[in-house]
Amino acid sequence: MPAHPAPPGGAGDAVAAAVADAHRREWGFVLAATMRVTRDFDLAEECVQDAYARALSTWPDRGVPRNPAAWLSTVARNRAIDQLRRESLLRRALPELVMDESAPDYGASCGDGASDIPDDRLRLVCTCCHPALAQSAQVALTLRMLCGLSTAEVARAFLVSEPTMAARITRAKKKISAARIPYRIPSREDLPARIESILAVVYLIFTSGHAPPSGPGLVRADLLGRALDLARMLHLLLPGDGDVTGLLALIVLTDSRRATRLDAAGELVRLQDQDRARWDRAAISEGQALTRAALRARPHGRYALQAAIAAVHAGAPSWDETDWAEVVGLYDVLLAGWPSPVVALNRAVAVGFAAGPAAGLAALEPLALEPQLAGYGYLPAARAEFLQLLGQREPARLAYSEALLLTENEVERRHLAARLAALEH
Repeated sequence: MPAHPAPPGGAGDAVAAAVADAHRREWGFVLAATMRVTRDFDLAEECVQDAYARALSTWPDRGVPRNPAAWLSTVARNRAIDQLRRESLLRRALPELVMDESAPDYGASCGDGASDIPDDRLRLVCTCCHPALAQSAQVALTLRMLCGLSTAEVARAFLVSEPTMAARITRAKKKISAARIPYRIPSREDLPARIESILAVVYLIFTSGHAPPSGPGLVRADLLGRALDLARMLHLLLPGDGDVTGLLALIVLTDSRRATRLDAAGELVRLQDQDRARWDRAAISEGQALTRAALRARPHGRYALQAAIAAVHAGAPSWDETDWAEVVGLYDVLLAGWPSPVVALNRAVAVGFAAGPAAGLAALEPLALEPQLAGYGYLPAARAEFLQLLGQREPARLAYSEALLLTENEVERRHLAARLAALEH
C-alpha cells in the first residue's frame, strides 16, 4: 500500500518531483546496495538507471512508496540478478571487484544499525577514493557514482570536455578492476588514512562550489549541494570522527552566508559589507554545535580548526566586532599542523585586520616568493586592499591590475575591476 498516493490532477508532476528527489537523495544508497550484487560499476549503474525509469512508469499508478530508497534498491537488485543469470555473467563478474567478506564490519560505529545500506555507501566511497587513483579521478568517480551526476555534469564541474571526463572515469573504473581493489571498508588500521583522503575529495568539491576558480558564477550551487550531501552522509556513518564533524561544520557555516554574497545586481559583496541579518541562522546554530563537537575530539583536526574560524565569523555581530585575535590564533595552530601557502595567506589577511594594514602587508611580503601562489589572484588582491587602506594608490592600482590578470572568475573580475576603477577617481 503506497504511503503517498499521487494527488489527482497533478500526478505526473508529483511523481516526477518524487523521482527527482529520490535521485538527488538516494542515488548513492541505491547504487551502493546494487554494487553488492554486481560488483561491477557499469552493470550497477545500468540497473539503477533502469530502476529510476521503472519508478517513473510505476509510481503514477501505485503511488510513491513509503521508502523510495528501499523500493529502488529492490528493483535495481532484482534487475541485476536477472541480468547476471540471463547473460551468465555472475561467474565472470565476481572477480572484477573483489568483495572481502572477512573485512571488519564497522556497522555499529558507522550506521544506525537499521539498515546495511550505510555500510554499502561507505564501501562505495572508499572504493571511489582509493589511494591507487589520482585525486582528480577520485573526485570524478565520487561525483559520478556516489552523487549520481552525469558525465556531462562532472565534465562541466571541472571545465573539461565530456569525452575527456568520460575517458577519465573509464580509466578509473578499469584501474579499480585491473588492480582488484576490494569493494570493502578498509581495515581499522587503514581507515583513518582513507577517511583523510575521502575528506580531501569532499573538501575539494566544496571549495570548487564555494569559490569556482573560473566561470560566470560566484557559486556553484550544484557542487556545494553535493559536498554538503557527502559530508552529511559521512557524518551519519562516522558521527564520532572529529575531522568528519569538522568538515560538515565548516561547510554548513560557510554556506550560511550564501544568500548575501551577491547583491541584487549580481555583483560580489565582501564579507565586511554583507547583511548579517540575512545569514542563515539555523545553519549557523547547527554549524556552531558541530564545531563544538569537533573541537572536543583530540587532537584537533584541520577541518575542526577551519570550522572554528568560520564560527568566529558567523558569531560576530558585525565586521568591526570580529575577534580577529582569535582568528589569527586559530590560523597559527592550523599553520603549525597543516602548513600550506593558502593557509599562510589567509593568516596574513587576518593579521592585517587584527593589527592594521601595515602588519598585513608585512605578513604578506614573504608569500610573494612562494611558487605555489605565483598564479593565485587572491594574493595581489589582498595586497591591493591593504595598500589602498594605507592610501598608497599607485601600488594598490598595480596590485589590483595583477589580481585581474590572474583571476578567471567573471564575478570576481568585475569586483576587482570596480575597485580598480574607484582608485582612478
